[in-house]
Amino acid sequence: MDFELSEDQRAFQSTARQFARDEMMPHAREWDEGEIFPVETLRKAAALGFGGIYVREDVGGSALDRLDAALIFEELAQGCTSTAAYISIHNMAAWMIDRFGTDELRRRFLPKLCAMETFSSYCLTEPGSGSDAAALKTRARRDGDHYVLDGSKAFISGGGVSDVYVVMARTGDASPRGISCIVVEKGTPGLSFGAQEKKLGWKSQPTAMVNFENCRVPVANLVGSEGQGFKIAMAGLDGGRLNIGACSIGGAQFCLDRTIGYMKERKQFGSRLADFQALQFRVADYVTELDAARLMLHRAAVAVGAGEGDATRLAAQAKRLATDVGFEVVNGCLQLHGGYGYLRDHPIERVLRDVRVHQILEGTNEVMRLIIGRQLLSN
Repeated sequence: MDFELSEDQRAFQSTARQFARDEMMPHAREWDEGEIFPVETLRKAAALGFGGIYVREDVGGSALDRLDAALIFEELAQGCTSTAAYISIHNMAAWMIDRFGTDELRRRFLPKLCAMETFSSYCLTEPGSGSDAAALKTRARRDGDHYVLDGSKAFISGGGVSDVYVVMARTGDASPRGISCIVVEKGTPGLSFGAQEKKLGWKSQPTAMVNFENCRVPVANLVGSEGQGFKIAMAGLDGGRLNIGACSIGGAQFCLDRTIGYMKERKQFGSRLADFQALQFRVADYVTELDAARLMLHRAAVAVGAGEGDATRLAAQAKRLATDVGFEVVNGCLQLHGGYGYLRDHPIERVLRDVRVHQILEGTNEVMRLIIGRQLLSN
C-alpha cells in the first residue's frame, strides 16, 4: 500500500495541471456563458494524450491505467469541470470500442478519436429508461449485413456534435441479455438530433436527444457480440463513475483553494474570516472529507483496473462519496464567499452548477446505494 505517486504519474499530473491552468481556466467563464464547445482546446488536450487515456497504443492511445486517469481528470476539472467531464465521456466511449471491438473496428475509429479529430458520445439513457437502463426500447433489427435502428436516446453529451455514437440497442429479448452495442456514425441516414437542451450547468458541452428512424448500420459496427451490450455498458460505467468522481473532487479542490485565499484577505468585525474558529472548523471538515473521497476513489480505481471482484461496488462507493462530498464542499465554499459567491464575477457558482449533475449521471447516487446494498446483502 504505497501512497506515493510514481515519477511518471507526477509528470502527467503536472502536465494536466498546467494545461488546465493555461488552456482551460482562462476561458471557462466564456465557454459557460456562451455555451461554447471548445473544439480546439479539446484537440490540444488530445495532443497531450488525453483523448484516449486508457486506449491501447497501437491505435494512438496512451495506455494508462484507471488511477492515472483519476489523477488527470481531477486536474483537468480544476480548469473547467464541464469540459473535463466531456473528455471523460469521450474516453469511456473510446475505451469500449478498444476493449470489446474487433481489430478492424478499433483501427477504423480509434486513431481519430484518440486525436479528437472526431468526437464520441455514449448512448444508453432513453426518455423512458434512466436509472432502469436495462428497460431500454431502442431496437436494432438484423437485415442482411445491416442492423436497422429505431428509437431515441436522451441527455446525450455531445449529441448533434459528436461524430461517433456508441449505442445500446435491443437485438434480442426484453432482458439485459437482449441488448447489444453498436457504433453509429454521424451522417448515417435515419440518424437525427433534437434541439440542444438548456441546462443548469455543463454548458461547454452540447446535450441533445439522439433519434434513430430506419437507421441502417453495418453489422461490422457491432461492438463485442450480440447480447453483450449491457455488460459492455456497465463496464464502461465503472470507469466513468471513477472519472466523474475525480471531476467532482477537482472542482471542489479548486473552490476550496480559492476560498482559503479569500478567507485570509476578507475581514468582518475587524478580523479576517480565517481567524474565526467556527469557519476554521468548516474548512477543516472540507479538506478532511475531500481527502477521504480522494483515497476511496484511488482505491476503487486500482480495483477497476485490476478487475477485482468487488470493483463495481467500490466504483459505486467512490462515485457516491466523491460526488456528494464534492457538491457539499463547493456549496460550502459559496457560502463562505457570502454574496460574492453568488455572483458570476466569481467562479464558484459556475462550478456549483457543473458538479450538481454528477450526483445524477453515470448512475444516480441512489442507484449507487442500490448497487452497494445488493452486493452486500444478496447472499
